Amino acid sequence: MRKPIVAGNWKLHGTRSSAASLALDIAKGIDSLDHVEIGVCPPFVHLADVEKLINTTPLWLGAQNVSEHESGAFTGEISAPMLSEFGCKYVIIGHSERRTLFAENNKTICAKIQTVHACGMTPILCIGETLSDRESNKTKSVILDQLNAVLHSSPAKVLEALVVAYEPVWAIGTGKTASPEEAQEVHQLIRERMGQFSHNITEHLRVLYGGSVNASNAAELFAMPDIDGGLIGGASLKREDFIKICKAAEAVGLERTKN
Repeated sequence: MRKPIVAGNWKLHGTRSSAASLALDIAKGIDSLDHVEIGVCPPFVHLADVEKLINTTPLWLGAQNVSEHESGAFTGEISAPMLSEFGCKYVIIGHSERRTLFAENNKTICAKIQTVHACGMTPILCIGETLSDRESNKTKSVILDQLNAVLHSSPAKVLEALVVAYEPVWAIGTGKTASPEEAQEVHQLIRERMGQFSHNITEHLRVLYGGSVNASNAAELFAMPDIDGGLIGGASLKREDFIKICKAAEAVGLERTKN
């Protein structure tokens, strides 16, 4: 049974006080949810404060990025051992904003996955196509190119621990969302490609949707058979909306326990 995940990506938002307040509010709001994993990924400077506030709650802590290097003369970078020391459980890798704004390529992303896994944390690999890719009918080839880079460079134990987030770039921060059927088609493609390496991966791989999920569309998206929760951007900064999204995932997780 694949337990859904809802991960809040706070991006470059929040003050020290607002991050603490939001984390506490979310922790209180999801306290009774048992069939979904829920976490938040604050900016690096807020990790210590948030970790102290949520370490006795069901809420897990994650990071938005990581260096591929464990140490060295890399000014401004944060390593996987550092994140692990602060209690991070998941690390987002290859987010579309990192790929487009910071020119991260598949080689760098694959190296980050290895170092995160080596430190006992779970990588959340982000993949997705642009609007021009979709309009040119290149969605499948773009998704497979990004996925194959990881498949060809990672041992089975890393692949079996991986979480994948499908984030159509054209739906991030635009208010546009892939229809449940469009999202399901890509999620199924991801699961089938990963499953070619191992039946165990097919059964246990969790694939999240990350394209403008909100309180209104979450239930319909999460109801799709190959969607296992969401990587939430803007809505994760709104306490009530994020909790509603978590409850939508909880309903799916509860239903899966019955089947």
